[in-house]
Amino acid sequence: MKIVVCIKQVPDTKGGVKFNPDGTLDRAAMMTIMNPDDKAGLEAALRLKDQYGAEVTVITMGLPKAEDVLREAMAMGADKGILVTDRVLGGADTWATSQTLAGAIRNLEYDLIITGRQAIDGDTAQVGPQISEHLDIPVISYAQKIEIDGDSVVVERQYDDRYHVLKAKMPCLVTALAELNEPRYMTPGGIFDACNAEIIVWGRDKLVDVEDSNLGLKGSPTQIAKASDKVKKGAGEKVTLDPTESVDYIIGKLKEKHVI
Repeated sequence: MKIVVCIKQVPDTKGGVKFNPDGTLDRAAMMTIMNPDDKAGLEAALRLKDQYGAEVTVITMGLPKAEDVLREAMAMGADKGILVTDRVLGGADTWATSQTLAGAIRNLEYDLIITGRQAIDGDTAQVGPQISEHLDIPVISYAQKIEIDGDSVVVERQYDDRYHVLKAKMPCLVTALAELNEPRYMTPGGIFDACNAEIIVWGRDKLVDVEDSNLGLKGSPTQIAKASDKVKKGAGEKVTLDPTESVDYIIGKLKEKHVI
């Protein structure tokens, strides 16, 4: 079995975010982490590797420093890492990103593709399903459990207060929730091997069946009108009252705001 896992290096929002003049994220200036949903998807692939001896390839699109997230994935147990990077790919929205990743994946053999449900820097949940559409394969989203049954994948798909059980023949794409599992830690031996491993680097020339008009900022139909860091809330009103007065005060405020 061959599994491809799409992972993304995203800003560590604890350190704040920075923007370029055009409204896109200044990724080169921020601390980064592996996207949580993607990390759960990687762990799911590694568990299938443990169970079936699958080959796991991780792929990411990003700046050259995104090589770090690939090495982290390899230190966890992934077999190969592929970095898709090129200046013409910068500023891509979900449409251009999915076109790029699909174009790269067309170079690979795969039975199963796993992506995260969504990235914490965009929260669109669009890239995984779009990749499946470009590759013309079925997709099962919001996976909270993944199993293999012969030549098919069986997925528990989260749905409100219950779940669906869906089965699809491979090749298939599955989008994973962060709640899917508890990702493993990197091992000392894995870190040593990952540091010495070769990362495969692909540019625009390696993308199969992708038009230039669908790449990068120019190929992105989504345009950012305005972007800013989250607005800090004020301290609010502070009062010191005894218990009885406090109850009356809170009730009065709730009525004032038409909450009750």
